[in-house]
Amino acid sequence: MRRVLATAGHVDHGKSALVRALTGRDPDRLAAERARGLTIELGFAWTSLPGGAEVALVDVPGHQRFVGTTLAGLGPAPAVLFVVAADQGWQAQSTEHLAVVRALGITDGLLVLTRADLADPQRSAQVGAEAARRLAGAGLEVPSCTVSARTGQGMDGLRVALAELVARLPEPDAGAPVRLWCDRSFTVAGSGTVVTGTLGAGTLHTGDVLELLPAGGRREVVVRGLHSGDVAHEVVGPVSRVAANLRRTGTGDVGRGSVLVTPGAFAVARVLDVALTPEDLGVAVPAGVQRAAAHDRTPPEQVVLHVGTADQPVRCRPLGDAHARLTLPEDLPWRVGDRAVLRDPGSRRVWALRVLDVDPLPLRRRGAARHRAEDLAAATTTGEDAGSRAVSRGLADLRVRSRSAEHPDVLRRLGLGRPTSAVHVGGWWVDEDALRAWADRLAGGVRGHRKEHPLSAGVPVAEAVHLLDLPPHLRAAAAGGTLAPDLAPPGGALVRAAVELADLAVDGGRVHPRGAAGLGAAEAGVAQVERRLRQDPFAAPEREDLARLGLGPAELAAAARLGRLLRVTDDIVLLPDGPARAMRELAALEQPFTLSAARQALGTTRRVAVPLLEHLDTRGWTRRVDGRLREVVR
Repeated sequence: MRRVLATAGHVDHGKSALVRALTGRDPDRLAAERARGLTIELGFAWTSLPGGAEVALVDVPGHQRFVGTTLAGLGPAPAVLFVVAADQGWQAQSTEHLAVVRALGITDGLLVLTRADLADPQRSAQVGAEAARRLAGAGLEVPSCTVSARTGQGMDGLRVALAELVARLPEPDAGAPVRLWCDRSFTVAGSGTVVTGTLGAGTLHTGDVLELLPAGGRREVVVRGLHSGDVAHEVVGPVSRVAANLRRTGTGDVGRGSVLVTPGAFAVARVLDVALTPEDLGVAVPAGVQRAAAHDRTPPEQVVLHVGTADQPVRCRPLGDAHARLTLPEDLPWRVGDRAVLRDPGSRRVWALRVLDVDPLPLRRRGAARHRAEDLAAATTTGEDAGSRAVSRGLADLRVRSRSAEHPDVLRRLGLGRPTSAVHVGGWWVDEDALRAWADRLAGGVRGHRKEHPLSAGVPVAEAVHLLDLPPHLRAAAAGGTLAPDLAPPGGALVRAAVELADLAVDGGRVHPRGAAGLGAAEAGVAQVERRLRQDPFAAPEREDLARLGLGPAELAAAARLGRLLRVTDDIVLLPDGPARAMRELAALEQPFTLSAARQALGTTRRVAVPLLEHLDTRGWTRRVDGRLREVVR
């Protein structure tokens, strides 16, 4: 079993000394750190615990000037060793680090009282009680250990407590897609670029093809080799400290804040809608900072986003008191429900952040921000455990995401399942209210078309798609063929769903009102032609006769579509059973037969007989023997 833990706590409270005592390794890798006795960059060391579990420790800076580095170290860690010096007690950076821990949703770890050799037992007990109370108030009710890294006091008990902590941490998902936030990069002679990071989920293999972000854009890299705990591996699973040797990139293209991801597994975006919770640091307002701004619930316009090991200056647009839209300078990989931190370097204010939408629609219309804030508020699950990384079903609601339809692949990249209030149409999830609105628009358009063109067969499916008045993202996808073949003309899974909901019908690629087919004013003329043909089946009316009955091309086409008449040519009409009647007469003739014989058998004129025989030829019921003769096909 492997786990990665991070330290947290005030500067000079003995975090690095504690890591050295636990692992026998010095996490301070820079000469300046060793000379000053101050952690500046992230340090890493590892050891084995009682029972055989392996743990890597990320040593973070305690000084306020390096809070960005602290966030980079804490971000990927599932649990924390919160360090408080027994001789000094709770300090300013203790509060700041606790706010960061809470903002990141870390809810497990250990409270470690260090430098016990410099404080009497009563003082240690008082410091421990206060620290435990503060941690519990932040949702971090954890066991505590009192130790001295210098004398070794309590270190064996700490190792046992660490083994128990590692055992109770949730089992990581080895099959999840990889999202490795890089905290260091360097060059190894003969090997090239190497990056290090904490693998919280997923599995890395040598030869894996990954995407590197942001690096000025997205690029493909190949894992050439893997190390974990100074040992080469072909495969590294979670949770591990890992060093990955990469091909197709240089050290200038990757560093702290870069991220390696499984291609296509995350939504890559730079505009986010988020839920915000201000974290109370309990610190005095710095000189020169207006008190009202420091205590405002909403962040200022310019803040710093900390996610994983990255920190980026972002533009923040408040959406009510508890939500905001962030605009990043570069693309990063996201899933709905991700946690991160916003920080105002000027006031030292910190906000916990949870991602609600990674592809929000622009706020262009008046009042759009207010309506968006209401939608986002509806997505926030009340009573949800502050440390839980589970995403509420409300975040998958298409209405909350300002989407009327979404493809399952998109929801998978966002880490979401089936959306609420949605139905499955043509391989897509479609919002029920949106589908109803589309059905109403289609019904209105189809009935309006029927009123203007009473003899029309209906609206073509391709035109019906336009009648739906799809939102821009669906319209563009349909036009480009990327939405789904069903939704692009001349298909119509979406049209068919709207047709069914609107109680319409589709025949021959046209949408029309169900049960509303009819001939209107042409009904009397068609009925008269039917009576005449029932008496004399092959006495087709002349064109002038049809005109006197009010039967032009549109009326005859409508009668043919309804199965009332058969149009042999534009102006030769028979009853639909006319060809079958003709075949009975022709089959009784001596074979082969002439046109004259056929005309006499049918009791009709050459005007009708010629096109009728050609019609039978096209059906394959008769065939020409030569220029004069035909025969019935047996």
